[in-house]
Amino acid sequence: MKDELRAKAKEIRKTLDTDDFSKKLTRLIQNNETYQSAKNVLLYYPLKYEMNYLGLLRDDKNFYFPRVNGQDMLICPYSEGEKLEKSSLGIYEPCSSPCSSSLLDLVIVPALLVDCNGNRLGYGGGFYDRFLSQNKNVKTICALPECLVVDKIPTEIFDIPVDIVIKTS
Repeated sequence: MKDELRAKAKEIRKTLDTDDFSKKLTRLIQNNETYQSAKNVLLYYPLKYEMNYLGLLRDDKNFYFPRVNGQDMLICPYSEGEKLEKSSLGIYEPCSSPCSSSLLDLVIVPALLVDCNGNRLGYGGGFYDRFLSQNKNVKTICALPECLVVDKIPTEIFDIPVDIVIKTS
């Protein structure tokens, strides 16, 4: 069931004006109280057809990007213009040394789909679910176009929902 939903979401994303949606969703994130009060924010570098929130880097916050290490997700500080290297998973990651995830206030979580209850469908690697299960105090936001927000996503015991769902049409 999840594999079918992933395939469907990937097809829908190919039809979207990602630049337009990314700009709208970036503004909605910036207007969100939780984002506004956060000082240390974990972003992700977008894959093809994924929403791009790199515009947030202009805001007066400390930003971090994830780096995959085996089954774990490390948190690395990032400054705009800093070099990123493409990982074996095809994701751009920072070269900076990892730091403690306990300093994070907010995580912008990627997803293929999200439901109204904050359950998200990722790519199936479980990196964010494992990370969030170990960092329960950090707030989470998932922002997607309305067409990628569904009524219900099937969940498993290890799935960690996000706190805030932001959507736009």
